[in-house]
Amino acid sequence: MTDKLSIANEMAQFDRKNRDFYDELEEHEKKKFSPYLMIRWGSTVRGSAEMQAYYLMSTNERLNKNFFDISTSEHKKLQWLLATTVSPGLGSQRHDWVSPKKAESNNKAVKFFRELYPHLKEDDIELLARLNGKDDIKQLAREHGWDDRRIKADL
Repeated sequence: MTDKLSIANEMAQFDRKNRDFYDELEEHEKKKFSPYLMIRWGSTVRGSAEMQAYYLMSTNERLNKNFFDISTSEHKKLQWLLATTVSPGLGSQRHDWVSPKKAESNNKAVKFFRELYPHLKEDDIELLARLNGKDDIKQLAREHGWDDRRIKADL
């Protein structure tokens, strides 16, 4: 027996535009069903650039735009029905997981390195912030023309 809530099955139903899928779930499955996870998986497909763009734009327009305005606990069926409008109806696609963007750090050292080295990746900036002590960062700020008042305020 196939797990109805396996991501492979959900995405197959998503691509088939199976509007009855949610209604066919048992009550305990409906409680486990996650519209958020469905959107994360449903927005990205492998294949041509046109197909990838279509799924992403269609998902953003139909699902992401007002996703949190619709209560997920009360309106999972509505969210599922909206999701069935995403697929262009061209058969099952291979969907990939899209990780949520990490929240930017509000750490003062990270902000300093981000301003100083805007070309670096966020992971590299965070590594610099962890590797350098407060005194080293203050010295680097002085070397880049920061006065003591700015250092005290921003670092």
